[in-house]
Amino acid sequence: MSPSTSTRPAGQPSTFETLGVRRVINCKGTYTAISGSRLVPQAAQAMAAASDAYVAMDELLERVGERLAALTGAEWGLITCGCAAALTDVTAACMAGADPERMALLPDTTGMPDEVIIQKAHRNSYDRAIELAGARLVQVETAAEYLQAFSARTALVAIIGDYEESSNFPIPWMIARAHERGVPCLVDAAAQRPDIPNRYLAVGADVVLYSGGKCLRGPQASGLALGRKDLLQAAFLNGAPHHGVGRPMKMGKEEVMGLLGAVEAWLLYRDHDAEWRTWEGYLAEIRQAVADLPSVQTRVEQPGLANHAPTLLIEWDAAVLGCTPADTHAELWAGDPRLALHLEPCGLRIMPYMMEAGDATIAARRLREVLSQPQPPPAPDDPPACDLSGDWQVTLQFTLGAAQHAVRWQQAGSALAGEYVTAYNRVPVAGTVTGRGVSFQATLGRSSNLTVYCFTGVLVGEELVGQVSLGEYWQAAWRAARCAVADVPSL
Repeated sequence: MSPSTSTRPAGQPSTFETLGVRRVINCKGTYTAISGSRLVPQAAQAMAAASDAYVAMDELLERVGERLAALTGAEWGLITCGCAAALTDVTAACMAGADPERMALLPDTTGMPDEVIIQKAHRNSYDRAIELAGARLVQVETAAEYLQAFSARTALVAIIGDYEESSNFPIPWMIARAHERGVPCLVDAAAQRPDIPNRYLAVGADVVLYSGGKCLRGPQASGLALGRKDLLQAAFLNGAPHHGVGRPMKMGKEEVMGLLGAVEAWLLYRDHDAEWRTWEGYLAEIRQAVADLPSVQTRVEQPGLANHAPTLLIEWDAAVLGCTPADTHAELWAGDPRLALHLEPCGLRIMPYMMEAGDATIAARRLREVLSQPQPPPAPDDPPACDLSGDWQVTLQFTLGAAQHAVRWQQAGSALAGEYVTAYNRVPVAGTVTGRGVSFQATLGRSSNLTVYCFTGVLVGEELVGQVSLGEYWQAAWRAARCAVADVPSL
């Protein structure tokens, strides 16, 4: 890669080490929160080469679309800024087409079809990428409801291929019935293998989407769309570098060429059988390292459609080893390097397909170390020293902003049970009182995007004060005071 010749500043860039960022041994998979995957060499080379020149993005995406069609057998291909960006761009295209006047209105869908039919079993946190374009999701559970949901306002049928195995009715049948009504179908197969022939295009899907940063091992900020040329070209016009609703989700020339290089590597150069044998070798090394520990049981399980690689399940009796799966998981994550793996009810799960040479040795050693060192038994809980029954006004202070909630509960011994109230939800709540301390949980949000609020606090005078863990949304401070009625202002 040649640096720019127009400016040559002195100095060296920061690194993970100089910033104090710990590296992760990835025994979990292609999760964005742990930076997805590492690039295959062809993707890295293509990105470096792409940085050497300027190009017209329309021309680049035209030529890349042709190349992807030739490689995959699809009518056309489009590269976007992540798979979720493709969801937004394709949804916009199904509502506004390539009409500049309509594209300028989105997410205002006045005068356009704007309903997207989706199975309840397929709802997920990426629904928001569809809604971002201005669409309204129409949820169905049965085949009869699916047929009844079609109307003049139907723009698209959204199918989550990664959830195919939990579908209430078959995907090929869904596609056929939609096409009888002139409605296109999109399949989000983000975590699946983009093999040829394509299983979803073969049954009539108009567009199928993949993450560029998962099994393809292309740029993390890239997505791949394959399917109908007119629909994908309209999706491109609704997104960057054009000024439709998808403009904020910009892909650079480096991501475009990097993902094209990764697709070429997947279809032309990678030895998938050899990779599978390597993964099995990683699991065998880890399995051998812990198999002789008291009560430990291990088994290798084969995958479904998504995240297609074998996994190793390690289970044990916490009373025998003196350590719980949750404590073990937390200790492995807290180390340096961090060890990322899946927490299971009775143990841990290893997913090998993003592991690198040498990672299995580190993971095996750390797992054995932690499982061989019993944790001190927890101190017995103090009996309750207060009765928190009644109605409380709750104030949460987030990183930015605050919220007023309320809770009404009854205390029986150390157990709390009741109702938690926000401006958007009324949900059951349960918790525990130990001494003057309290812990409880409330699940808030909506069906496809829920957050478990984990409260811990202590009674100080007449107020409860503490912290609430918000999972991926960090944490907040909270305090509560008794009130006459547990309610919040309506919206």
